[in-house]
Amino acid sequence: MKNLFYIFIGIVGLSSCKKEDLNLVPQTSLSSASFFKNADQFNQALTGCYTNLRSVVSTGIYMDEMRSDNTFFTYYSADRGTATSTEAFALFTDNSVSSQNLNSPGNRWANAYSGIAKANTILTRLETSDISQKDKEQISGEALFLRAFYYYDLVQHYGGVPLQLKEVDNVDGAFLPKNTAEEVYNQIIADLNTAIPLLPVATTFPQSGRATQGAAKMLIAYTYMSKPTKEYKKAEAALIDITKMNYSLLNNYADVFDPVNKNSRESIFEVQYKMGNDGIQSDFIWKFIPKTTNSEAILGIKGTNARGGLGSGGWNVPTQELVDSYEPGDLRLPASIAVAEGIIDNEVITTTAVKSPVNYKPAAGTGYYYFIKKYLHPPFQVEFNTNDNWPVFRYSGALLLLAECLVAEGKNAEALQYVNMVRTRAGLANLSAVNKQVVSDEMRHELAFENHRWTDLVRNGLAIEAITAKGVRSKALYGWILPNAFTITPEKFIYAIPIREIQINNKLVQNPGY
Repeated sequence: MKNLFYIFIGIVGLSSCKKEDLNLVPQTSLSSASFFKNADQFNQALTGCYTNLRSVVSTGIYMDEMRSDNTFFTYYSADRGTATSTEAFALFTDNSVSSQNLNSPGNRWANAYSGIAKANTILTRLETSDISQKDKEQISGEALFLRAFYYYDLVQHYGGVPLQLKEVDNVDGAFLPKNTAEEVYNQIIADLNTAIPLLPVATTFPQSGRATQGAAKMLIAYTYMSKPTKEYKKAEAALIDITKMNYSLLNNYADVFDPVNKNSRESIFEVQYKMGNDGIQSDFIWKFIPKTTNSEAILGIKGTNARGGLGSGGWNVPTQELVDSYEPGDLRLPASIAVAEGIIDNEVITTTAVKSPVNYKPAAGTGYYYFIKKYLHPPFQVEFNTNDNWPVFRYSGALLLLAECLVAEGKNAEALQYVNMVRTRAGLANLSAVNKQVVSDEMRHELAFENHRWTDLVRNGLAIEAITAKGVRSKALYGWILPNAFTITPEKFIYAIPIREIQINNKLVQNPGY
């Protein structure tokens, strides 16, 4: 495991390092004018480009998973504070201000463009660099993949956005009008087609955590299937290529998410974290468990998550409808979700037991909350400091995306084998036929709490139906939800451009409906 590629949060470290060892110590006194002189420095800059993936994860929790029918949040009446802007994403009451406020140190838009700017600087400086051709190919392949990834994140969540493809060195280059969504998708495809032959195929496991051909082919397949003019045949070819690489399903679903199996044969791409005092730890589980007076009953370590805002528990709470949607015997249910049972006072629970959600019936006189178990891997030593990576692309997801693609092409019989491969690992019987809804349901359960559900619903044309039904259920449960909540129209498939971006760039036009 010593060769894992751990990515720094924050500014690029400018100390010298080997390509394989990217745990960097920042030395911010160096300037870009004296930098980019050798391959080591380019790779350090590349490390900084990977760091923005972490904000994609943290914003996705609220803007992709909680936006969907998979999860909701626990309303905390004791401290309304900054939580209201985040709750708006799940309630469909969000606007340009809530888009701006989510998640320090910046919003999703700013984070993506920060990653793009880093990639553009690397690619621009490579043009005049005298490093070896081999190093140029490795660095440019990864930088192009990352630029494509951040543009994909932007176009999925904001529609057409400005395409910046060079290092910005003047004011005119910083403020551009929006390109169309089709143009952005086409640029993503162009970047990936250039990157793919420059990237390695994964051959040894655990992998390094860097971009590979498999990750790029997964991203290009999603792009072909999401763009306004679908290109299913090309997506199918990319996904078939992935099945011929060295990936495979792990035998046990729960093992996929265990930190001891980071970057395994099932992993196509994941965001790297490391528990400890280096500032590269994860903290998902502290946000996903309920606000509790005794976190040690769930996590084995005492800490404080019973407060307001994003630094608290009670976020991304699995819905009862999701729990009920699992087939009997589906091994993914108890691996993905658990129940905290105890005494609830003002939305804060004193936990007396942690139980399986399978056929769960609360004990008399007790309350309970569901929580995501997928990222629960004690022991922990420090609160809000965990070792879990975040899965972005997995081989099971590639199989199901291939099934979705084949169904869209009318090749339902060919799709069946890929769905059944995933179901077999989940302990379920083989199906005899599949359709779009069946594949969508399978993806929902296989990829639950991995920030895919919202964009999956949109891509498959199922978002309005699913969210309208969620709204009906939620309003019946919670009297505090306002009548205008869960009003979903096609304009709500993307988000408002953050108000700050409109204010500083007068060439931007706000998205319709906001």
